[in-house]
Amino acid sequence: MPRTTVPLEQRTRDRLKRYGSKGESYDQVLNRLMDFLEELDLEAYIEERHRRLQREKNRYVSLEELDS
Repeated sequence: MPRTTVPLEQRTRDRLKRYGSKGESYDQVLNRLMDFLEELDLEAYIEERHRRLQREKNRYVSLEELDS
């Protein structure tokens, strides 16, 4: 399969290194992380959390409201 070059800031590359294991390529690390995120179905989690917060927001009083 053809390879590409993806420019990264050094800080980003250093962070990515921390997720890898010895002998694991960046390609393998990125694919493992993306597979994990797909399994989590993060988008559905965020949407559900947002819906829950919207339902609950009427149960709380903001600090600004308490000051008035």
